[in-house]
Amino acid sequence: MTMPHERSRAIVQTQEFLEQLSRDASQSEDVRKSAIHLLRHYPSKIEVLMQGRIQEGLAAKYGYQPFLCSKLD
Repeated sequence: MTMPHERSRAIVQTQEFLEQLSRDASQSEDVRKSAIHLLRHYPSKIEVLMQGRIQEGLAAKYGYQPFLCSKLD
């Protein structure tokens, strides 16, 4: 079972990977363009952590398991 902090960390690490891929001159132009295209609508680290904080607050109030977390550890 994936925990909210693991899910949040995976999303943030994927964004970092796509950024690296988009700048890697050893990759083909198509791969770099695809990474740039995906990043256009991909959530930033700040957005992921902010959404985690919101969900944690709602979870405390309504008693459900949040999907994301406000911390990556």
